[in-house]
Amino acid sequence: MHKLTEVSLGGKLNLAPIPANAQRILDIGTGTGIWAIETGDKYPKAEVLGNDISPIQPKWVPPNVRFEVDNVEEDWTYHQPFDYIHCRMMGNAIRDWPRLNRQCFEHTRPGGWVEFIDLDLTWTSPDGSLQESHASKRFNNEFIKASREADIESCPGLYLEGWMKDAGFKDVKAEKFVWPVGTWPKDKHLKEVGAWNYLQIMEGLEAFTYVLFTRHLGMSKAEVEVICANIRKEIKNPAMHAMFHLHVAYGQKPEA
Repeated sequence: MHKLTEVSLGGKLNLAPIPANAQRILDIGTGTGIWAIETGDKYPKAEVLGNDISPIQPKWVPPNVRFEVDNVEEDWTYHQPFDYIHCRMMGNAIRDWPRLNRQCFEHTRPGGWVEFIDLDLTWTSPDGSLQESHASKRFNNEFIKASREADIESCPGLYLEGWMKDAGFKDVKAEKFVWPVGTWPKDKHLKEVGAWNYLQIMEGLEAFTYVLFTRHLGMSKAEVEVICANIRKEIKNPAMHAMFHLHVAYGQKPEA
């Protein structure tokens, strides 16, 4: 997912204008820590902190990067504000997005920036080649339904800009990027994005679906496997031009 997002953003780690003299940077839900590590290399004078509920990050990291186990939906206890806060692909984890935005605002220094990067997982097609009757589209509809039944917003990208404005950020910018499912686009850049997206879907389909579909839709493991097999068959077909969207929103905390 890191490589896919980076390619989609034109090789950039972020879109917000992080000041070159940034002292403190926070990566929410850092996962493997790769974004924090690369950002630490890019900003060697900044302290880069990555947090996550799972301690899966590597031990050998740049000297200005560190990781901690933390749940960002609990009360934050940081005593020093951050120059920049980065939150990417947390749609499967956050249940109270407005509160998360408020905590980000509270813990950003005046003049600092916060950036959210997440998805709208609604599959569509530019030419009608993805139909409601397709297994992929039925899966997509059921996935979003099951997520919401589990109190998870699987399409947070649609609301990032509004949440930031409601929290008090100013000069909020929002951008949207196409994520093709496969290499069907003629555009060279979108074809590369589609290739990476195809790879992550094909490799992670069962991981995305098993818990939601068995716990919240009452399906058996065998039923989920059949659905996944049908989806793989469809997205291998170059005539089906499926896609969804990545959203980026970033804004600045007003100067005191």
